[in-house]
Amino acid sequence: MILKIHPQHPKLRLIRQAVMVMEKGGIIVYPTDTIYGIGCDIYDKSAIQRIYRLKGLDKHKPLSFICADLSNLSEYAHVSNFAYKAMRHLLPGPYTFVLPATKKVPRLMLAKRRTVGIRVPDNEICLALLRELGRPIISTSVTSGDDEILNNPQQIEEKFGGAIDLILDGGSLFPEPSSVIDLSGEEPVVLREGKGDLSWFL
Repeated sequence: MILKIHPQHPKLRLIRQAVMVMEKGGIIVYPTDTIYGIGCDIYDKSAIQRIYRLKGLDKHKPLSFICADLSNLSEYAHVSNFAYKAMRHLLPGPYTFVLPATKKVPRLMLAKRRTVGIRVPDNEICLALLRELGRPIISTSVTSGDDEILNNPQQIEEKFGGAIDLILDGGSLFPEPSSVIDLSGEEPVVLREGKGDLSWFL
């Protein structure tokens, strides 16, 4: 099912409909400030496993998730002074930060290094979903079999059909992946140059 939703002024009725899907163990597609993401409740193990199967991912490859703000992010990751200053300046924005995980992160979400990838997107739909659900949401890119990023909700429905419980249609996006910065060590490491200013880390 596709629901059209205004990207800047999402109706609460539609946000609640998407949240109800996740609360019942469903997976949704939603727009972010970079690309469309596939998501579910971070604490729903069976829904997370569905996403792994849907994307054909190795179970040992951890999925990223989105948080509502920096305060919310710090519940799920240990944040150094440098990381806090950088993220306070850059978030919300098109960045994925790799950080040491706290005990609140489900074991299924952890890499061997016990780090997690976390985003705070500059997108009103994402932030409304997070506020209404009250927990982080899985965020992994919507791609075709050859890793082409799908940026149109109609394309996404044609590709995945009934495997997705709900698609929030915020319009076509011009996809550019987030920049990925590892802040888990003593020095920041840019793992992927994508959207966003990286001058803090270079």
